[in-house]
Amino acid sequence: MSARKVRLSDVATAAGTSTKTASRVLNGDPRVAGDTRARVEAAIVELDYRPDPLARSLRKGTDETIGVVVDSIADPFFASVTGEIEKVAFARGLTVTVASTGRSAEREQLLLDGMIRRKVAGVIVAPASRNHGYLSSASRPLVFIDRSPIDLDVDAVLVDDYHGARTAVGHLIAHGHRRIAYVGDYLNLETADQRLAGYRAEFAAAGIPVDEDLVAADCQEIADATERTGELLARADPPTAIFSANTRSSMGVAPALHALSRTDVALVCFGDFLMAASLQPAVTVIDHSPELIGQLAAERLFHRMAGADEPSRRIEAPLRLIPRGSGELSR
Repeated sequence: MSARKVRLSDVATAAGTSTKTASRVLNGDPRVAGDTRARVEAAIVELDYRPDPLARSLRKGTDETIGVVVDSIADPFFASVTGEIEKVAFARGLTVTVASTGRSAEREQLLLDGMIRRKVAGVIVAPASRNHGYLSSASRPLVFIDRSPIDLDVDAVLVDDYHGARTAVGHLIAHGHRRIAYVGDYLNLETADQRLAGYRAEFAAAGIPVDEDLVAADCQEIADATERTGELLARADPPTAIFSANTRSSMGVAPALHALSRTDVALVCFGDFLMAASLQPAVTVIDHSPELIGQLAAERLFHRMAGADEPSRRIEAPLRLIPRGSGELSR
């Protein structure tokens, strides 16, 4: 005869609390005291308690799934963000549905409308459109990541793109560089716009004019960044340093420098990436942990799903410069 299925009441008994409190912990209710939460979570692990998704869905009137909508699941940054969201969701007995917009505002609206109609429990979205008022009547909690909501009052987890870019460029200027190229994305994205603004502002603060011929703000794909890097270095007056404004661009710039035997060109990248620390020289980065962003976004979404009724928040994930060698090459 098979063993009896572990119930939530068993978890509550093991944790020395009520079934209602154990349920609040499972649903991410922020009102539960920290020590109580820890006891319940320990009991869940010890007893190997598995929630019944169907029963919970019927009780709550929502699917036991959260939606995640990003530019592309193939993008290294968003792949890491999504992976962390999945870990947090799985720990609470929920599944995750991930979809890519391809940076299309129309596709974003179709995806979000479909998820909300399916009654997902909540949605985390990296927005593609320039106005999000169409979500003002959404019946599910929403959390934005990477870019701010426009005309919509909801939570968001962001980084300071402007000052992160200033830090990167300032670091290169401090090492004697004046001809610093910018390689990044189209400026229809808030992140790209702010990073280029930071690049320009740091030049202005140092009293150095920007050479517009060194600004490559049209690299949507890795191959674009590779091509533009080659073009920049083939100039009669090439840059002595490059600021790569996102992970996707960096995965084109760094290999291009090595392929062209131009590792004498200083490089600082916005966002860490696979193998960045293993290259020679290792790549200096402005690190904004995608795992932390995913964790903060998931926790905020579960906070809202638990019924938290409070003003929306802009949560800023920290940035830090990690010097590894490529950004410290002096002019």
